[in-house]
Amino acid sequence: MTLVDGVWPQTAAVSDDGVLTLGGIDVRDLAAEHGTPLLVLDEDDLRARCRAWRQAFESWPNGATVAYAGKAFLSKAVVRIVAEEGLGLDVCTGGELAVALAAGFPAGRLWFHGNNKSVAELQRAVDAGVGTIVVDSYEEIVRLAAIADDEQPQRVYVRVTPGVEAHTHEYVQTGQEDQKFGFSLASGAAAEAVRRVMTLPSLELVGIHCHIGSHIFDTHGFSLAAHRMVELLAAIRDEHAVELAELDLGGGHGIAYTAADDPMSTADHASGLRAIVEKECANAGLAVPRVVVEPGRAVVGPTTVTLYEVGTVKDLPGLRTYVSVDGGMSDNIRTALYDARYTAVLASRTSTAEPRNVTLCGKHCESGDIVVHDVPLPADLAPGDLVAVPASGAYHRSMASNYNHVPRPPVVAVKDGASRVLVRRETEADLLALDVG
Repeated sequence: MTLVDGVWPQTAAVSDDGVLTLGGIDVRDLAAEHGTPLLVLDEDDLRARCRAWRQAFESWPNGATVAYAGKAFLSKAVVRIVAEEGLGLDVCTGGELAVALAAGFPAGRLWFHGNNKSVAELQRAVDAGVGTIVVDSYEEIVRLAAIADDEQPQRVYVRVTPGVEAHTHEYVQTGQEDQKFGFSLASGAAAEAVRRVMTLPSLELVGIHCHIGSHIFDTHGFSLAAHRMVELLAAIRDEHAVELAELDLGGGHGIAYTAADDPMSTADHASGLRAIVEKECANAGLAVPRVVVEPGRAVVGPTTVTLYEVGTVKDLPGLRTYVSVDGGMSDNIRTALYDARYTAVLASRTSTAEPRNVTLCGKHCESGDIVVHDVPLPADLAPGDLVAVPASGAYHRSMASNYNHVPRPPVVAVKDGASRVLVRRETEADLLALDVG
């Protein structure tokens, strides 16, 4: 078994007897204690990635803020780690806000996103002292202005749709014109939103925001977005005689799911983004604003491995071999939703058998319930073996479902040879407790 650097967590290793270890723990012991499917988060790796992002941006002129995008994966323990490592936090629903507040995250370091925040959600955010609310519609501007206090205006950004199509799956492109998020730049809606916010004494416009998409491997889209956003900052200066102090360029930095992926390093991403912003601001005659970036997948994605137990091996001569595991689309919808590509290894023993390409599939009643397409695994793979799928930290547990009434898996953190449960396994009793009929 060979572990590809960048795909697996930093503490992932292979023991002398060919068994995968995570955080110094044999995965067979993790499975025996916590069951499978099991999401195993490498705490040292998560902390190192938080620090790498913070350090890559801390030398920017006027400073820069890294706000972890909680939608990738959020739990109270992760919130506390993010806070301890000096990052801000981006939430986009009342539920995510509740987790952040329950974990004691400083409300002033929160950014609240979302294209349809309810009155109740906005009220809770204002009451809690959320640092920045990113307004996404004319209706929201009115709602928020009615809630906020003229004596203590609420800091806001205007979310802008810059008309940039990122090179990624269409479902995670968020910067193009035909889009539910934000105010269109090309139509003039963004400029009009700025005008409306600036007339309201209970709102303080401090910056503008955009997000062009997710899982992006180059800076081209960010370059074009920064160009257009700085043009808007210059237009705001010319119309309103004010230079906004903050520019939020969102997240979207991709990660390696397989050896074929080649994402930029965090340092290269930060330096490239800095060069783009400084050049555009110089051309526009603007001071460089305080920049905010919102990585989620790039922070938590590579930290986590999913362990599954093999249940059946089904050979279809002349077609393919299906290896069914005890999870599937209820704990990883990304393969079915985005045709996402992963890798996997036999994790619980060594094997001298030749590898063969198999389809690693789940236990759900969908033919599209695939975990990994065409992955080489030993030909002697058998029921009871453990297989491990890396890069499972982002949008796995956070998008998990109870399809077929399958309880969602737990998340366990490993560090220095010890494990602790961050999110416990759901039980059938949990599911039945919600069924009051």
